[in-house]
Amino acid sequence: MPFHIEITGRNMEVTDRLDDYVTKKVSKLDRYLNDIDEAHIDLAFAKSARSASDRNVAQITIRGKGFILRSEERADDIYAALDTALDKMQRRIERYKGKRNRGRGDGRSAAEVAPLPEFEEEEYEPPLIARRKHFVVSPMDETEAIEQMVLLGHEDFFVFFNASSESINVLYKRRDGTYGLIEPEVG
Repeated sequence: MPFHIEITGRNMEVTDRLDDYVTKKVSKLDRYLNDIDEAHIDLAFAKSARSASDRNVAQITIRGKGFILRSEERADDIYAALDTALDKMQRRIERYKGKRNRGRGDGRSAAEVAPLPEFEEEEYEPPLIARRKHFVVSPMDETEAIEQMVLLGHEDFFVFFNASSESINVLYKRRDGTYGLIEPEVG
């Protein structure tokens, strides 16, 4: 079943050739995961990148029932960045499928029990808040939060509703590779 593909270009023009290339490559992702509802591809030229090899950015986000997977890569050529991001996405899909197939012991997958939060972007706000995200938090334990953090490609932090403490927690990756957990309390 074909899925919706949306291509956005920032600081660059998405030519017909590039559009065809992206559509052809991304439409093949349903070979790896057939539950995909939509794919959003952000292509950007970052003028302020420190290195010329990091100026072209390709970010792929795929959504389906109960999952969101994201990959981002940079290269000196937008086609190379897209190809590398697609390779990374295929590895994320394989990892997601492996986690889902292992199950939870009760016959239900983690995706069925705790669907991933959906992110919505709003229009540009005043300079203090440049970006605002709203998402639905689903109850999960700390282990599932770490898995979701890795699957989404979030390398710094992940906000989730901790089912055991019944509160919003922030999971973050420490410099030594371990994870930290912030458990806020109203004072």
